[in-house]
Amino acid sequence: MYAIVDIETTGGSPLYEKITEIAIYVHDGFKVVDEFSTLINPEKSIPYFITGLTGITNEMVADAPKFYEVARKIVEMTEDKIFVAHNVTFDYNFIRTEFKNLGYEFRREKLCTVKFSRRVLPGKKSYSLGNLCADMGIQINGRHRAAGDAFATVKLLEILLTRTGNTPLLFDQVRNNSNREVHFNFDRKILDELPEEPGIYYFHNDTGKIIYVGKSKNIRQRVMSHLYNNAGRKAMEMKEKIADISWELTGNELIALLLESDEIKKHMPVYNRTQRRSGQHYGLYARFSPEGYLCLSVEKNATANEIPVTSFNNKKEATTVVERLVGKYTLCQKLTGLYKSSTHCFHYEIGACHGACIGKEQAAVYNQRVENALNELSFENKNFILIDRGRNSQEFSAVSIKNGKYIGFGYFSEEVLDNTPLIEECVKKYPDNRDVQQILRNYIFKNDVLKVISY
Repeated sequence: MYAIVDIETTGGSPLYEKITEIAIYVHDGFKVVDEFSTLINPEKSIPYFITGLTGITNEMVADAPKFYEVARKIVEMTEDKIFVAHNVTFDYNFIRTEFKNLGYEFRREKLCTVKFSRRVLPGKKSYSLGNLCADMGIQINGRHRAAGDAFATVKLLEILLTRTGNTPLLFDQVRNNSNREVHFNFDRKILDELPEEPGIYYFHNDTGKIIYVGKSKNIRQRVMSHLYNNAGRKAMEMKEKIADISWELTGNELIALLLESDEIKKHMPVYNRTQRRSGQHYGLYARFSPEGYLCLSVEKNATANEIPVTSFNNKKEATTVVERLVGKYTLCQKLTGLYKSSTHCFHYEIGACHGACIGKEQAAVYNQRVENALNELSFENKNFILIDRGRNSQEFSAVSIKNGKYIGFGYFSEEVLDNTPLIEECVKKYPDNRDVQQILRNYIFKNDVLKVISY
């Protein structure tokens, strides 16, 4: 028996958003035998763009039942049945979260018609419900409404079951087959608990020791990718030793990156070999020549205490940044390590270098342009706090940098958002090192945060 479910919500995250509509069709493998559909009062405002997508307005749900009023009906209709949805993780996690808020543990076997379709109908350009239904001749009466999308999923399921001889292809069976190499003590029920939020996760062996630390914007998605990974001896070896999984939510990717780096250095997990070998990263170093010119060079990060201006994952990435700085600030190719010559650099021949390579340009004049270039990559003598999302809708996060040094991170409530001293008190101190400096520079260069407090 199947319970085909579709929901509409106020947004994409079950942590912050609520259900506005639900439809359930009970199917015996051949036909629909029961159905239920209702709007739900989400007890919060529906965003305008969501109304534009679904057509569900605040007025429509004002007198609708709240989730707790239909919770028993949902339990009864899905009990002892396979929970089916198109992209089942979305619908299932929203419903599980609603029940969790009521103090009830909702667990069902799951089947995703996206995954089912990929197995049975390979080669499609798109496996969205709309495109699949168009390809299969299924009419959707009420797109982006729960009843319309759920009934379309019923018709899609019937086609998929027919193509497989009406033999259920449980997502749980697929998952168990993919994870058959994990430790025999591993409790697969923990996979249902994995959050789809930013944070770090830990793999433990059968003695509880941490053997791997990872980070992700979506913990569940990343963990499942590990468990499905059968490529390579090291991946298989690690899977065989995973006996437990734990995690810590961070609210955003930056803190996940910073915390992951610190936890790897603290625990030195055996399967975090790449991150442990930070000396293999490349750094940009600035040193004065005997003639007084400020020279740049890309080198493997030394084991000495010398901290580079910034670090990179590989030499190509570092060289690309240097080439950009050379062009932007008219720097000398020879003095930035891009051109080896006993005389002048190539750019001097074409007028793109002022002759620092042969002593023609004064060192003080040239060095000022190098300093301007390095300021793009450095936090030196800067004091600021990066404000971003926290671990729930009532919380914010803070990452503190003082005099170019990483201080740490913490969390605070909205009430102190305009009180910098109180925000500073919430920051927990963490070690500064070239890895976190690289993380901060790269993240700020590529991403936006909610707010930056300079002081």
